[in-house]
Amino acid sequence: MNTSTPKTNYPALYTLITVFFFWGFIAAGNSIFIPFCKHYFSLDQFQSQLIDFAFYTAYYVGALLLFIFGTLKSSDVVGDWGYKKSIVYGLLFSALGAGAMIIAVEANLYAGMLAGLFIVALGFSLQQTAANPFAILLGDPKTGASRVNLGGGINSFGTMIGPLLVGFALFGSAASITDEQIANLELNKVIYLYVGVGVLFIAAAGLFYFSKKVPAGISKEPMEKADKALRTLVLMTILLGVMFVPVFNSYKSDVAKQIEVLEAEISGQKEQNQTAIATQFEIHSKSFDEKSQELEQLKEGLETERMYWLSGALLVILGGIFFSYVAASKNAEGWGAMQYPQLVLGMLAIFTYVGVEVAIGSNLGELLKLKSFGGLQSSEIAPYISMYWGSLMIGRWAGAISAFNLSREKRMLALVVVPLLAFAVILGVNIISGKDMKPLYYYVVCVVLQIIAFFLTKDKPARTLIVFGCFGVMAMLVGLFSTGTIAIYAFLSGGLACSIMWPSIFSLSILGLGKYTSQGSAFLIMMILGGGIIPPIQGKLSDIIGIHESYIVAVVCFGYLTLFAFLVKGILKKQGIEVDKIESEVSH
Repeated sequence: MNTSTPKTNYPALYTLITVFFFWGFIAAGNSIFIPFCKHYFSLDQFQSQLIDFAFYTAYYVGALLLFIFGTLKSSDVVGDWGYKKSIVYGLLFSALGAGAMIIAVEANLYAGMLAGLFIVALGFSLQQTAANPFAILLGDPKTGASRVNLGGGINSFGTMIGPLLVGFALFGSAASITDEQIANLELNKVIYLYVGVGVLFIAAAGLFYFSKKVPAGISKEPMEKADKALRTLVLMTILLGVMFVPVFNSYKSDVAKQIEVLEAEISGQKEQNQTAIATQFEIHSKSFDEKSQELEQLKEGLETERMYWLSGALLVILGGIFFSYVAASKNAEGWGAMQYPQLVLGMLAIFTYVGVEVAIGSNLGELLKLKSFGGLQSSEIAPYISMYWGSLMIGRWAGAISAFNLSREKRMLALVVVPLLAFAVILGVNIISGKDMKPLYYYVVCVVLQIIAFFLTKDKPARTLIVFGCFGVMAMLVGLFSTGTIAIYAFLSGGLACSIMWPSIFSLSILGLGKYTSQGSAFLIMMILGGGIIPPIQGKLSDIIGIHESYIVAVVCFGYLTLFAFLVKGILKKQGIEVDKIESEVSH
């Protein structure tokens, strides 16, 4: 028996994976919360997507603040606190955010609810920064990937049942609640929901704090200097604020108020026209047409202006990353981990990946309201949202197979059985909750296509990204050029495409970073920001060209992820890193 090999601390690991569940549960629950808030507060699609903006921007802000504090102290803040205390602090901070949500709901204030979600996600940022390295610390480093994958599987389970539980909390068990009934629902249901969430956060913090099985996890590692990277990131943050403030202010502008008045007048005229005699109707109709034309012109101008600013926010990210890439290639001093091109391109890949993953799910509810997509009520979309996030679970469960020491035959069998089993679990959970899953039975065809894709990847991150990137592009194109069940299945397949991209992007981005690996990982976590930028952009684009057509954004995102796989493989080869020889060790 080899006593030098550290044993896995399973009690601590099982305690740790509870936070992975929270991340998935709350994030996926937003997909149900978005259409509810849109209807209740009379929001446009962009305004409703601010839920994602607040949630995922907090990840960026939290990681950036930790990087700034660490640079000032010349040490890793989370490592100094210890992973255990960092997770406890993060959970308590999230509980504080849940409290802020309750206060905002009591005040019937949408902006306050966004602030509450922002605070919840700030806590998540701290938890996530600590949880991944902590999982590796709880046993043999060689099997660290399997423990992270276990957490990822639990995270995916949270994303699957999150929409169901949140949908039940907001709409009850009835499957035929109409939008009119939803408009009359009292917000106290949201209060009860976040009271429960806050209690869970505090309970989990207590579980961590008082558990003698969970080690402190203190890590005294120096923070590598990266002054130029820090200045660039701070400048990007300021410019992002500059781009988004005009968009927010536009909702209180004179033009916005004029639009509101016109909409009220037109609505009033519609009611008059229904009861007016024929001659009166003609007089009203003329005035109605003029006002409608004026309203359309005002809306088009305002939406175009907002889209310019949102596009500017995206350009800030793209420009900042491109500048870093070029500047660091000329003079690496002061750039830290960003001197490595694979890391910089990987930051954009993580930004794109999280953005497209969230955007597909968050805009799905609005898409399903179209007559050509079933004309579903808000309360009827939960099974579809659950299947979308469940699709990520299907892929991650399958991706975790390589972490186990299975024979070739057993592994091939598992690659077929595990995804189908995960699909059955999703159906089962939804059916037990009283949802009609018959429209989703034939989605198994898409799962079979993913299984085939798995066999093509051969456990190699670059090949995985290429195969699943192309899978995503094709699925989105099918969805764009079709309607009904085929299009719904295609867009849901975006979850299958995204499912195992994160570990592949992460592995390829930090290869060869050496002493900058920890810092590079922190930069990648910052780029979860994509979940706060890309969904609102798609939301605003949908206000202009339509929700169905707005999914062109997803095509572009999957296109870049495929391109990244080709680019990074060439970059690593130039650095003397033969990816094909080591990919099987770092994949999934």
